[in-house]
Amino acid sequence: MSWKIIITTFWAIFLAELGDKTQLAVLSLSAQSKKPISVFLGAIIAFAVITFLGAIIGDALTKIIPAHIIEKIAAVAFIIIGILMFFEKI
Repeated sequence: MSWKIIITTFWAIFLAELGDKTQLAVLSLSAQSKKPISVFLGAIIAFAVITFLGAIIGDALTKIIPAHIIEKIAAVAFIIIGILMFFEKI
C-alpha cells in the first residue's frame, strides 16, 4: 500500500467532486428526507461500489490497453462532454 498514492487520490477526488452534481444530489436528498445520516451512508456505499468497479476495471484495462492511451481517451471524453455541456446538449 502506498500512502502517497492514497493521499494524491484523495485530494484529486476531493477537489474534483466539490460542487458537482453528485454533491448537489446528496444535498437535495438530505434536505428532502431530513435523514442526513441515511443519505450519507447511501452515498458512501454508492461511492465505494463505483470506485471499486473503476479500480478493478482500470486495472484490467491496463493489461489490454497501455495507460497513456486510456488517459488520452479519458481526456478526449472529458473534452467532448465539456463541449456538449457548453452547447447545452447534455
